[in-house]
Amino acid sequence: MSEIRNLEPQALWNKFADLNAVPRPSKKEERVIEFMKNFGESLGLETFEDEIRNVIIRKPATPGMENRKTVVMQGHLDMVHQKNNDTVFDFDSQGIDMYVDGDWVKAKGTTLGADNGLGVATIMAILESKDIAHPAIEALFTVDEETGMTGALNLKGGILTGEILLNLDTEEDDEIDIGCAGGVDVTAKGTYEREYSPLHDSGFTITVKGLNGGHSGMQIHEGLGNVNKIMNRLLFETFEEFDLRVSSIDGGSLRNAIPRESVAIVALPRTKVSEFLTDLEKTISDIKAEFATTEKNLAITIEKTDTPDKVMAVGDQQKLILSLYTAHNGVYRMSADMKDLVETSNNIARVVVKDGEILIGCLTRSSVETAKFDLANALKSAFSLAGYQVTFTGSYPGWTPNVNSEILEVLVDIYKKQNGSEPKVVACHAGLECGILGTNYPGMDMISFGPTIHGAHSPDERASISSAQKYWKFVLEILQNIPLKN
Repeated sequence: MSEIRNLEPQALWNKFADLNAVPRPSKKEERVIEFMKNFGESLGLETFEDEIRNVIIRKPATPGMENRKTVVMQGHLDMVHQKNNDTVFDFDSQGIDMYVDGDWVKAKGTTLGADNGLGVATIMAILESKDIAHPAIEALFTVDEETGMTGALNLKGGILTGEILLNLDTEEDDEIDIGCAGGVDVTAKGTYEREYSPLHDSGFTITVKGLNGGHSGMQIHEGLGNVNKIMNRLLFETFEEFDLRVSSIDGGSLRNAIPRESVAIVALPRTKVSEFLTDLEKTISDIKAEFATTEKNLAITIEKTDTPDKVMAVGDQQKLILSLYTAHNGVYRMSADMKDLVETSNNIARVVVKDGEILIGCLTRSSVETAKFDLANALKSAFSLAGYQVTFTGSYPGWTPNVNSEILEVLVDIYKKQNGSEPKVVACHAGLECGILGTNYPGMDMISFGPTIHGAHSPDERASISSAQKYWKFVLEILQNIPLKN
C-alpha cells in the first residue's frame, strides 16, 4: 500500500487508499457512509446525510473566492464488486489489494474501485486541503449508483444550493461529458417443469470463461463477448440434434457488467456422446475464431460429471433457448446526432436456471427515452412469447447535452491552455447521475470529467498514474476559474 501512497499527487492517492480500505459494495454502503461522515466531521465541516443516506459536506470558500458561484462536487460511494473465478476475496470484509504496474494502479484479481473512488478521493482531498483556492463547495457523495441510481433518484430538491455541478465519474482524461444515457432493468422470470429421464444417462459440465467483461455502457460497442449469448449458442447448436437436456445454468453476475463466466450442467444419451463432443468442438472452434481479436483468453471446456437427477422438460427448454437467441444483446442503434455515440443498447447480464425457476436480467440503455422503451418492449416480446413474466424496474433518465453551458466553456479553455489541444466534448453511453440530479435541480449547470480508467466493472480495471496527475492539475485550475456570482 505504501507504493500507492507515495504516488503523485499524494493528496489524491492517499485519500484513494483510505477509501479503498473500506468495503463499499452497492446497497451495503453503511461502513463507507460512516467513514465519510467521520471524515467531514473531523475537518470541522458541516456534514449530514439525507433520507436516502447520501452524504453532503459543505466547505466555505477560501479567502478571495467568496464572490464565485457555489460548486457541487459529486461522486458515488459504491463500487462494482467483480473478481476472477480463482481469486479468493471477500468484498464484504476486505479492503482492495492494490499494486503499481508501470503507469497503472491495479488490484489483485478484483475490481479496483477507481470507478468512482478516484472522483470521491479528489473531493476528499479538496475538502481536507488548506492551500487550494476554491469557491464554496458542496460535496455530494451519492449511494447505490451502480445498481439502481437510488441515491441520485431520491435526492430531494432544495438540499443543494450550488449553481454548478462537477461530476467526477468519467474515464478518459481528454473527454468532457455533457450528456449520457438513461437506463431500465428488464427482468424476465418463469418456471419450468423438471422431469426424470432414464434415457439421459451421461452428464457434462460446460464452462465458458476467460472473457474480458467490462462496462456494459462504455464498452458495449467494442465487440466483446457476452458469455450468456455464447453459452446459449452452444446449447442451441446441440439440443435438438443430440437430444441434449439442460439441468442448470448460472451465467453472469452484475446488471451493469458485460458477463464473463457461465456454467451449465447438461445430460444426453450415452449413445450420442461421441458425436456430440465432436460437433461441439467444431462450434467452439468457430466461436473462438470469431472472437480471436477481442477475446484472446476465451476458454470453453466440457467435462464429464455425475448425471443430474432432473432436467428441463423439452418444451420449456426450447422456449428458453429460442427466447435467449432472439433477445437482442449489444448495440441496437447508433446516434444520428453525435458521431460515434451509441444511442441504444442492451446487456443480457444474468441467466439463471435452477430448481424449476428461470431468471433473465438485462440492462437496457439509451440517450433517447422513447428508444429505450422501444428496445425494452422488444425484449419483453421475446420473453413473453416464452411465457415469462417481464418487469421494467429502476428506470432513470438520460442527460440532455447543453452545448451552451457556461462551465463547459471554462473547462474547454483550461484544457486547451494546459494541453495545447482541444478536448473531446462528448456524450457517453454510461449512466451518469447528472440527468437524474437535473430533474430536481433543473437550473444547475452540469459537466462530467475524470482521469483515464480502463476496464471498469471488471477485474482488469486499472487507473493511469500519469493521467491522474494531468486530471488533478485540471481540477485545481477549474476551481480557481469558477464564474462569478450573478
